[in-house]
Amino acid sequence: MEKTTETKKTQKQAVVKAVILVAFIVSAISLIKLTSLKDFLTVDQLDQLLQTTGHWAPAVFMAIYALGVCLFIPGTVLGAMGAVLFGAYWGFVYVWAGAMAGAVLAFFIGRYLGREFAASLIGEKFKKYDDAIERNGFATVLYLRLVYFPFTPMNFGMGLTKVRFQDYIIGTGLGISVGTFIYLFFIGTLKDVWASGNWGALASPKVFFSVSLFVFSLFIPRIINRIKSGTPPAQ
Repeated sequence: MEKTTETKKTQKQAVVKAVILVAFIVSAISLIKLTSLKDFLTVDQLDQLLQTTGHWAPAVFMAIYALGVCLFIPGTVLGAMGAVLFGAYWGFVYVWAGAMAGAVLAFFIGRYLGREFAASLIGEKFKKYDDAIERNGFATVLYLRLVYFPFTPMNFGMGLTKVRFQDYIIGTGLGISVGTFIYLFFIGTLKDVWASGNWGALASPKVFFSVSLFVFSLFIPRIINRIKSGTPPAQ
């Protein structure tokens, strides 16, 4: 009897935490979509804020990026701001670090609030997939990052699975590096051309290289899927 009571109590706690998780996600999305907060997501507004923080600007930016990840702010928006404000190279460092911090935070929110409830819903049919993610966590996370699976939903979603945190964090760190660098290098290069006012520089090797990298990045998911299926890329 005592064991049954304890089980019911645990199940109730799992449901309550799952409700809190859903409420958090809905509130986060609504905060950006339905309030004036989105009006502050501009380079000028962010630049004004960072200028008041002095040497702490990179740390503040990384904290904002991490919070933005949990609030479902598109990484492309914050990433572009990072490239414009800090340049392609330092921007990559700060954006990558902020994305990693946000990925960790969202993962633990999902794990703490939703894992128990998710585990209670998993039947035998889906348990094998959950176990497979635990065994092959690094490869699974790396693959999903490389094919540009939506970043924030995956962060929360992985917290609901049995994936080991070490596999998750390493797979994420490696998986987002390529796409993040290419995107920021592309934005940073265009920003340099715009700032110089020398539009003839659009024909420079650096611009051509950055555009080529950016276009190539769009084909990464297709290339990976072809390799995974054993089909050689189309010539």
